[in-house]
Amino acid sequence: MQSSNARPRGSEGDADSPAEKHDGLDMARTEASAGVRYDDPWYDELASGWGETGGDGTPVTPAATARAQREDQAAAAADVYLEVQRSAAFQEVRSRYRRFVVPAGIGFFTWYVAYVVTATSVPGLMARPVAGAVNVAMVAGLGQFLTTFLLTWAYARHARLRRDRAALELRWDTQELTRTARGGASS
Repeated sequence: MQSSNARPRGSEGDADSPAEKHDGLDMARTEASAGVRYDDPWYDELASGWGETGGDGTPVTPAATARAQREDQAAAAADVYLEVQRSAAFQEVRSRYRRFVVPAGIGFFTWYVAYVVTATSVPGLMARPVAGAVNVAMVAGLGQFLTTFLLTWAYARHARLRRDRAALELRWDTQELTRTARGGASS
């Protein structure tokens, strides 16, 4: 077996060391004969079968062929995802998501902006006492926290009851179709 610098491995008794190759004496002869520059720091790194031979001396399959095969499989997998995205089940999951998130997001944002605008434009109203030292601003601020937690709970409940099962089925179908498109065995 040969190392990447075309010298047999395990030749410790050889007078030429890698340091001596860089002094310019032996380097010119090696570059002229092999067309390789030894001052390249990436030279010793293998490049996916480029110029490598198998144990029987036959060249290893070039990386371009393997890369083309991976790209074909990736394109087939991408087609699967596009097919799933166009399916009625996926569109139903997306529309259920939007029917909850858009109104909830608009409502919460409106409530937040109303709180900020009221606090800055009508400070007298916000300073009005409700009970003891607690004023309207404190109640509205705590209401912001409460609505955040309520909205989070409502979102999780909606997802669990109306979307998770359909999304899980889509995920399993997509994985099975992708595995089949990539040439794997389906179970």
